[in-house]
Amino acid sequence: MEKSLFGRAPIVYGSALLQFSKGESTQQLLHNIKYNGQRELAVFMGRMMGTRLQESGRLSAVDVLMPVPLHPQKEQVRGYNQSALLAEGMAAILPAEVQKNNLVRKVATATQTRKSRLERWENVEAVFDVRHPERLRGKHIMLVDDVLTTGATIEACVQALTEKADCSVSVAVLATPM
Repeated sequence: MEKSLFGRAPIVYGSALLQFSKGESTQQLLHNIKYNGQRELAVFMGRMMGTRLQESGRLSAVDVLMPVPLHPQKEQVRGYNQSALLAEGMAAILPAEVQKNNLVRKVATATQTRKSRLERWENVEAVFDVRHPERLRGKHIMLVDDVLTTGATIEACVQALTEKADCSVSVAVLATPM
């Protein structure tokens, strides 16, 4: 995962708990969390992510767990942010606070599911903002998301965080494609 973001986003550390291929069980797990309302599964998988990060020995202390935000309208329709549920599970293991409303999505973007790498980047360019950069200065932020495909969303989030606040950023995702 770190290699896929190298030169694109200045991250300290990157981790994906799982890899998936189309049609395999990990993809079904992601769909159950994201589209089938299985919130408890997201929290459970977040705990697994936190445990794996803690056991890795590569990760230095993280101050803030920050889920990649959904646009408020999309979150209202879905009823939850799956990345926030993953972060809550991670917080049960890692000694870090969860900040759900500091990184915000300013623009409701179209789904990324069937977009090319360039279309994904254009879809998320300049859509994230940091409400309270002073709360992040000098801290190590762990961005949390459900899946990293092209990295466009994570790249845009890292850009917003590093431009607005003097902080370091790492990334943890539940899954990435093989």
